[in-house]
Amino acid sequence: MTQKYINLKHPKQDTDIFGQAVKNYFNFNDETPIQVHTKNFDTDIIPVDYLFRTEDEMPEIELTALKLVTGKTLDVGCCAGAHAMILQHNQVEVTAIDTSRKCIEVCKERGLKQAHQLDFFELSAEEFGQFETILLMMNGIGIAGTIQNLPQFFNQLKQLLQPNGQVLLDSTDLNYLFEKDEFEHYYGEMTYEISYKNQISKAFNWLYIDQELLQEIALDNGFKTEIILKSDSSYLAKLNLIN
Repeated sequence: MTQKYINLKHPKQDTDIFGQAVKNYFNFNDETPIQVHTKNFDTDIIPVDYLFRTEDEMPEIELTALKLVTGKTLDVGCCAGAHAMILQHNQVEVTAIDTSRKCIEVCKERGLKQAHQLDFFELSAEEFGQFETILLMMNGIGIAGTIQNLPQFFNQLKQLLQPNGQVLLDSTDLNYLFEKDEFEHYYGEMTYEISYKNQISKAFNWLYIDQELLQEIALDNGFKTEIILKSDSSYLAKLNLIN
């Protein structure tokens, strides 16, 4: 859903917007939403209860991904633990990571056994071993930030993925939002700020990628891509290492 930009009174910079919102909702049932701001678009609103959605409330892409999970699994950008909690309930050995300290605290309070405050790009296979499934939901590939950073992203996947493992990720083709040749850079490279109450984050890059470009760049970096499911402009992809 969208609405006009909501002015912030005396905003304070905070690096853990999602964590603060998640913690307040979990502890106090505070439903104040997260706002997402980007140039030339109305402000997006993320209802915090959506971050705690149950299996019955998940879209088909997420449900399909969860059914495809096998073996030791890494949930990247777990937030409040919605996917990891379901996997743990289904007896999957799941490790959940997020850069947000407060999100990880909430995950642990919810009963998630393996939850760690870690940056995906700093995760070590020597410490955690390799995974049979790496799960990147809610446009998890966005953490690459830009097309230029995708080789680093794929290299880290190679370090963490078992030889016969799989990467499950979803993304959205944003082509429908723009006129042709409107931007000099790839149209899926977005810059956002997020805010919560009177707190606002620094601007950060976030990547959306169309399936054809994903397949091309993944192949260049040693992965084959299978598009499992399409839903409007969004899709679920499975990536495997090319042996």
